[in-house]
Amino acid sequence: MRAPNSVDFWRGFALVTIFVNHVPGIFIERYTFREYSLSDSAELFVFLAGVSLRYVVNSLADEPLSAMLYRLAGRALTIYFAQIVITAFAIAIIAGAAKALDQPYILQWHNAAAVFEDPVDAHIGLALLRYQLGYFNILPLYVVLMAMGPTIGIVDRLAPRILLPLSAALYLYTVATGWNLPTWPVEGTWFFSPFAWQFIFILGFVLSGPRGYSSFSPRTKNILFWLSGLQVAIGATIAIADFTPDPAVLPSPKLFFVFDKTYLSPARVIHALALACFFMGSFRYIDRFSRPLTAYLAMLGRNSLNVFCAGSVLSLCGQIARYRFDGRLEIDLLVLLVGLTGLGAVAWLSEWRKRLAVARAQRLASA
Repeated sequence: MRAPNSVDFWRGFALVTIFVNHVPGIFIERYTFREYSLSDSAELFVFLAGVSLRYVVNSLADEPLSAMLYRLAGRALTIYFAQIVITAFAIAIIAGAAKALDQPYILQWHNAAAVFEDPVDAHIGLALLRYQLGYFNILPLYVVLMAMGPTIGIVDRLAPRILLPLSAALYLYTVATGWNLPTWPVEGTWFFSPFAWQFIFILGFVLSGPRGYSSFSPRTKNILFWLSGLQVAIGATIAIADFTPDPAVLPSPKLFFVFDKTYLSPARVIHALALACFFMGSFRYIDRFSRPLTAYLAMLGRNSLNVFCAGSVLSLCGQIARYRFDGRLEIDLLVLLVGLTGLGAVAWLSEWRKRLAVARAQRLASA
């Protein structure tokens, strides 16, 4: 397995943060960086997903275009199936908790009521990704972004300079108009508008390319590191002060000026980019003084899809445990311990399977 690096480390960090933030009220939640930032782990996760797509595209640079399209389309399908599986687990956990605790209103948690009240339409909606449970709505966004992967790969191979302008134009139109995908059978819209969030995904893809961050001189990278640190500090000050622009006094279109998460308002994009730059630059210092931490988080990041799925299910179990035991501190500690151990176990087992496959291939080759 590859050695710990900044991308895997910070992706693992994002996965742990997502797990914690998906257990509302847990004591450590107040210390996660979304409490001190204009953006949160979702932006970091999607940005790094774009970086990962760049690595895949680069690894297929010498392959025929058809091979790249097949690989990227297969990845999108894998993520889609993962969403279906963890949603089925979530429904079963919610139903089991309602029955075991004799609390029928648990069936209404996280937008799940339609599954039990209108199961036919709800299951059609789940299969089409038009119906999503609360806290299980990041992977549908990821499915759409990865479904764009073949198109991104083609444009990057044939006309790379137009990729970012096209993405920026779609983003600006979405923020100006509030364009989003509708949900069904529950009326509403997606929690993450893919037309807006594709922008930070493409930014991750472009900035990790040959004309991106790696092409900057060491002096430029150092300047960007300190400037991003200043921007992070400004964002932290705004977040700690709990300042939110008043929509009533803002000009239209208001989404350009508020800190909206669904449409990824510009303030969140700027702050997320600053965080990404600052985090990437600080990895070498963290790795120098805390090798066990970097090894653990990088292992999570190397197996991000499996770990994310496990974290989603474990966080829902943690919510139920906190509900059952009235959110006591010792339960919070147990949820955190079980969760971090479970994430690590899933990552280790994923790599163990890969090592077995490599060893088997080597034995066959030598035979």
